[in-house]
Amino acid sequence: MGAAVFFGLAGIAFGPALALVLFTVAAEPLRVIVLVLHRGLGGVHRGLGVAFFWLVSLLLASLVWFVSVQLSDREDARLQHGLLLFGAAVSVLLQEAFRFAYFKLLKKADEGLATISEDGRSPISLQQMAYVSGLSFGIISGVFSVINILADSIGPGIVGIHGDSPYYFITSAFLTMALVLLHTFWGVIFFDACQNRRYWCLGLVVASHLLTSGLTFLNPWYEASLVPIFIITLCTGLWAFITAGGSF
Repeated sequence: MGAAVFFGLAGIAFGPALALVLFTVAAEPLRVIVLVLHRGLGGVHRGLGVAFFWLVSLLLASLVWFVSVQLSDREDARLQHGLLLFGAAVSVLLQEAFRFAYFKLLKKADEGLATISEDGRSPISLQQMAYVSGLSFGIISGVFSVINILADSIGPGIVGIHGDSPYYFITSAFLTMALVLLHTFWGVIFFDACQNRRYWCLGLVVASHLLTSGLTFLNPWYEASLVPIFIITLCTGLWAFITAGGSF
C-alpha cells in the first residue's frame, strides 16, 4: 500500500508538470536547455540553471530565518511563529528577486541568439523562455516542498501521520501541484511585465505569491487554504494565458 500511496501522491503533485514537459518542452532542444541547464545559449558557456537560482534563494532565506531564530527567545512560541511567517515572506521575496535575475540572464542569451542567427531573430522567444523557466522554477520548488512527505508516505502503509489529519498527504500533493502551476504562470506574467515595464503586474505577482505562501499557514484547516489557492491558480492561469497572447 505504501508504494501505491507514494506513486499516487507523486502523480497528483507532478503529473501536470510532467505532461507539460512531455507535450510542450521535450520536442524542442532549446526549451530543454532552458528547463534543465541553460548551457551554451547565445554562444556563451553558462552552467546556471533555473534550479540553481531557486536553490540560492532558498539558501539565503534559510540563513535569514536561522539567524533570526538564534538571536531570538526560543521559549517564546508566539515570537517563533512570527519568525516563521517572516522567513516565509523573505523566501518569497528572494525567489522573485532571483526570478528577475534569471530574466536578465535569459534576455542577454536571447540577444546573443538573435545576433548569431541568419535572419537576426532568436530561435526561441522570450515568452517561451519565460514559460519553460517558470515550469522549471515550479518543479524544483515542488520537489523540495513535498519530497519529505513522499518519503514518509512510502511506508508502513498508513494514511496520514499519527495525530494529524488523514487528508494531510493528499492535500499536500494538491498544494504542490498548485505551486508548480503557479510558478509556471508567474514566470510568464513576470517576464512579460519586466519586458514591457508593467510594474503593477510585478507587484501583483509578488503579492499573489505572498498570499499563497501565507494561506498555507492556515493548515490543517485545508478548506481555508486549498480552495483559495486553487482559485488563485485558476485566475493566474487565465491571466498568463491572456498575457501570452491567448484569446477565447
